[in-house]
Amino acid sequence: MIHARGLARSFPTRAGRDKTEVRAVAGVDLDVEAGEIVGFLGPNGAGKTTTLRMLTTLLTPTSGTATVAGYDVASQPGLVRQSIGYVSQSGSTQPEARAGEEVVDHGQLYGIPKAQATARGQELFAQLELDGMWKRAPKAMSGGQRRRLDIAMGLVHDPQLVFLDEPTTGLDPQARANLWSHISQLRNGRGMTVFLTTHYLDEADALCDRVLVIDRGTIVAADTPDALKRQVAGDLVELVVGDRAQVVPAATALSALVPGESAHVDGTTVSLRVPGAGSHLAGLVRELDDAGVALVSVDVRRPTLDDVFLTLTGRSLREDAA
Repeated sequence: MIHARGLARSFPTRAGRDKTEVRAVAGVDLDVEAGEIVGFLGPNGAGKTTTLRMLTTLLTPTSGTATVAGYDVASQPGLVRQSIGYVSQSGSTQPEARAGEEVVDHGQLYGIPKAQATARGQELFAQLELDGMWKRAPKAMSGGQRRRLDIAMGLVHDPQLVFLDEPTTGLDPQARANLWSHISQLRNGRGMTVFLTTHYLDEADALCDRVLVIDRGTIVAADTPDALKRQVAGDLVELVVGDRAQVVPAATALSALVPGESAHVDGTTVSLRVPGAGSHLAGLVRELDDAGVALVSVDVRRPTLDDVFLTLTGRSLREDAA
C-alpha cells in the first residue's frame, strides 16, 4: 500500500550570505502492507512530518521514490490524493459551518454527487457515534466529537488508506480511548490501511501492528511493538530502601544479578535493568531481608515503547513531546 525507497527532502536556508541546504529527511525506506495499522514515531525535528507530507503529496521529494495506493507521489499526485484519506493534526472543519454540510462539501470535492455524499456522510456519522450532530456547528461540539468529524471528512470518499496525523492530541483520556476503538474499527470492520503518527506511546502500543521509528531523517527501527520492546535489555527493577545507609548493600545485591553492570542510585532508590527479573525477585528480596535491608517498595516494570525510544535515539519521546 505504501512503498518508499531513498525518500529524501532538503530545504534551502541561508546563513548570512551563504546559501545552504538542510536535509530534513535523509533517505527513508519503508513498506506498509494493505490492512495494517502502522504507527510512525519520531521526536520533533526527526523528519516525521516532512515524510508524512511527502507521502500525502503535500511536498515533492528532493530524491528517492514512493508509491502510495499504487501511484507515484511525484508523477501521479492527483491519483494519490483521490485514493487516500488524510486527517491533519489541526483538523479541517470551519467552526461556523454545519457538520453535515462540511462532510458533504468534502465529498463533492472528490467528485461524489451530493446525494451520495449525504448518504455516505450519514452512514459515517452513525458509525462514529455522531448521531444528532448533522446540523450542529463544530464550535459547539466536544473535542472528541470534532476529531471524529475530521475522520468522517477523511473517509467520505471511501479510501482504502487513511493517514491520521496525531488524531488524539488534546483529548481527555475517555475521548482518546473512545477514538481508539473507532480507529481499530477502520481496519477490523472496513479492511482499511491506517498510517498513524502519534506522540502517545501507549496509543501506538495498543493500536499498531507495527511501529516505524524515525530519527535524524532515517528509519532506525521497524517492527511490532512487542518485538521492539524485547530489544531493551531486561525489566527495570526499582528498589526503595528506608534508610540511606542501606543503599550500598541494596545496590550490591541488585548489581550481582547482572554481571558487569552497576545499579543506578538516586537518593534511596536503587534501580537496574535485569533480564528475566521475575525469576530473580524472590531470591533478591530474601537476600536483602537476611542482610537487614528494609525495603519500602519493590517495583518491576516491563520495557515500554518509551524505553525503546530512549535506547534507539538517546532521548525520551514523552519529554520531547512535552
